[in-house]
Amino acid sequence: MRGPRAAEPLPDVPSGPIDKEPCHFVPRTDRARALRAELRAAGVELGAYDERIIAWLTGWEWSTVAVVTSLIHRAHRR
Repeated sequence: MRGPRAAEPLPDVPSGPIDKEPCHFVPRTDRARALRAELRAAGVELGAYDERIIAWLTGWEWSTVAVVTSLIHRAHRR
């Protein structure tokens, strides 16, 4: 049996301006973990509808999720 999922590393999220599409594959579960981790780090409280939108958003390819996650990261780190 594998250990807890949270112990696995998160995908690399760009920490600066993105000039070209992040093109590598990231599984949907890891896209969701990366986005939720960044929202948690920013202190964002999530409601049920927020969770629904996160589930929808992480159905998009990594290049889209990476940009949104990076925007949250950069805005929070300012």
